[in-house]
Amino acid sequence: MDRSFRAWLKPRLVDGTYFGFIVEDDGKPIAGIGLMELSWPPHPLHQDDGRRGYVLNMFVERSHRKRGIAKLLLDLADQEFSQRKLQYAILHSTSAGRPVYETAGWQPTSEMAKVIE
Repeated sequence: MDRSFRAWLKPRLVDGTYFGFIVEDDGKPIAGIGLMELSWPPHPLHQDDGRRGYVLNMFVERSHRKRGIAKLLLDLADQEFSQRKLQYAILHSTSAGRPVYETAGWQPTSEMAKVIE
């Protein structure tokens, strides 16, 4: 996955559609959030904008959890989405992460997935 992800990531970093934040403790990365701006058809919740914000990944080192770092990252994401004038954002959560997102104002939606062989 490392090589494939790097190949996918490079053009998105260049064009600015993938962006994010890293939190350091004494110069060592301990948390981060990766965000995207997705092209998406207008939707009842963002009728005038063919884009969505997307939280692709977020991680906080186990030793630094329960300190408000995830909330800080989500606040930074909100600010960045707002600065980019993105009116709607989505994410996919693990069951363990769901309470963190719900506390930050995220609401569950119904989505299904299927691997096409």
